[in-house]
Amino acid sequence: MNDWYRTLQRPPLTPPDWVFGPAWTVLYALIALSIILYIRAPKSGPVTTVYLVLGVHLASNFVWSYLFFGLHSPLAALVDIAVLDLTLVWLITAFWGVSGLAAGLLIPYLLWVSFATYLNLMFWKLN
Repeated sequence: MNDWYRTLQRPPLTPPDWVFGPAWTVLYALIALSIILYIRAPKSGPVTTVYLVLGVHLASNFVWSYLFFGLHSPLAALVDIAVLDLTLVWLITAFWGVSGLAAGLLIPYLLWVSFATYLNLMFWKLN
């Protein structure tokens, strides 16, 4: 967390800073395992769209921190996290058709990103 973040008014339910590192470590492991399972699973049709959406999703995940912490723009980060949310739901649906386990491993990530969306929205409204 940076100095700018520490000056912001925090929304209700904001977890302590130390929670984010362990949470993201577990989530990234689940995401990686999910992607590996999806890639290894037999597929009946073309997967180009899935990989394209996955690329957009991962880029969105990567860019969020820069938008929020680097540019100090909760609004830009909110737009980005909306893309993250939509592509994640789309990916879970696409993965489900190939591997229920791959899709299921993304559910904790969806819950966390939904919570992060709430926090992002509230940071924008409060600051």
